[in-house]
Amino acid sequence: MMRINASTASVRRAASAAIRRYSSEVATQADKPVATQSAKYWYYQHKKEVMKGSRFEQTDMSAQPVPMPAIDLIAEQPVQKVHQRVVACNGGGGPLGHPKVYINLDQPGNHSCSYCGLRFEQEHHHH
Repeated sequence: MMRINASTASVRRAASAAIRRYSSEVATQADKPVATQSAKYWYYQHKKEVMKGSRFEQTDMSAQPVPMPAIDLIAEQPVQKVHQRVVACNGGGGPLGHPKVYINLDQPGNHSCSYCGLRFEQEHHHH
């Protein structure tokens, strides 16, 4: 019985040491921003960073298309001024849309859709 308890204790010590080591590695990685080009979009990786390695060794990158990132295309869309306090966004509807979400516009400023990023702002009327 004593032997089982000793081995169980050693397994627990080893497991807790591994968890501490892993959690410290995760904590140091979480502090680093992903994007190198812009702190504004921390989740966006530049094309030069992504297209590395043997798969792209002999690829002439100057001949490849350079599309604008979707996040920049959405930023170019103007803010839609509406008269209602609540607006519904479905991303255009149909098979290319997203589930309908309702956005409350009571607070001042523009509010964006959490799915597609379209921005809405309430026009205040003066009576």
